[in-house]
Amino acid sequence: MKTVLITGAEGFIGKNLRVSLQQRNDTRLLSYDIQDDTSTLTYLLDQADIVFHLAGVNRPQNPEEFKTGNTGLTEKICRHLTSTGRKVPIAITSSIQAALENPYGESKRGAEEAVFAYGRETGALVHVFRLPNVFGKWCRPNYNSGVATFCHNIAHDLPIQVNDPNVIMNLVYIDDVLRVLIALLDGVAEVQDDFCMVKPVHTIKLGEIAELIQSFKESRGLRNIPDMADPFTKKLYATYLSYLPTDGFSYPLKMNIDVRGSFTEFIKTPDRGQVSVNISKPGITKGNHWHHTKNEKFLVVSGEGVIRFRKVGTDEVFEYQVCGERLEVVDIPTGYTHNISNTGVTDLVTVMWCNELFDPENPDTYFENVELGA
Repeated sequence: MKTVLITGAEGFIGKNLRVSLQQRNDTRLLSYDIQDDTSTLTYLLDQADIVFHLAGVNRPQNPEEFKTGNTGLTEKICRHLTSTGRKVPIAITSSIQAALENPYGESKRGAEEAVFAYGRETGALVHVFRLPNVFGKWCRPNYNSGVATFCHNIAHDLPIQVNDPNVIMNLVYIDDVLRVLIALLDGVAEVQDDFCMVKPVHTIKLGEIAELIQSFKESRGLRNIPDMADPFTKKLYATYLSYLPTDGFSYPLKMNIDVRGSFTEFIKTPDRGQVSVNISKPGITKGNHWHHTKNEKFLVVSGEGVIRFRKVGTDEVFEYQVCGERLEVVDIPTGYTHNISNTGVTDLVTVMWCNELFDPENPDTYFENVELGA
């Protein structure tokens, strides 16, 4: 079992790493954060088998705090580790701004140099990550992350400000950062020009990020979901959902109700069709139509019923008994007129998937009774 010390354990990356490592049974976690007594740091370092140094300063009231909170703290950690004579591996999250000549960049570069010097002097493994913008759940909004701010404000009906929509953003997702950090426990790291890598890096314009997040909010009313085949969109949507207000997790759907029951569209996608919920009252039959190309899947989740088929141009009728006690998907093949009847005493609830969205200009739906002579 390895004892892992995380500094900055209550920060964005630190909290995500901490809760992820808590799921493992081969690590013992130690945490240090800004509110802790500095005298405890050396005590924790003496117990650590590996240090994830994630603590730092990025929005101080006094620019001098950059140096003390970034370079100074890192130097203190490295000095103490060196004094113990143990070759304790250390990983540090720096920033791409370490290449810039500003107080923050200089302080992060100083922290990097302290870690590299510790590695040269002791022979310990050192891992320095120059991270671009990191996004994901639990990042503090209205602080120093545009993605977090956009997600929070749009989810809470607050305004956002996009000063230059054409600014190019390079971002990495928190789960991808965690994956490479946790891999260090097994000695696995991808290094390029002395720096450890996190992949993939997503490159996108700031204005496009704002538009995507706004589309996530609008997707509820449109009953659609984002393009989950796009890796960045998938990660950004997961991030957006984490910023929903706690009283805003649910949203209503439009139920089309008549005496027969109801029909409600749940999810609509441009490439994977749509999902709907159909409720039929006892004794009610719905359908009696067929399709050339449109195909469906029916799943009864409550009640009892029968789905009937007849191949167009033939006489024989086929029946499938369905009920919510036995979950079974029934394919609705093309060229077969079909219907569904509630044969029970309670509502028949059916989840219906259709391979395409309804197009009123080309509905591909032709009414014909399943039972001849009906």
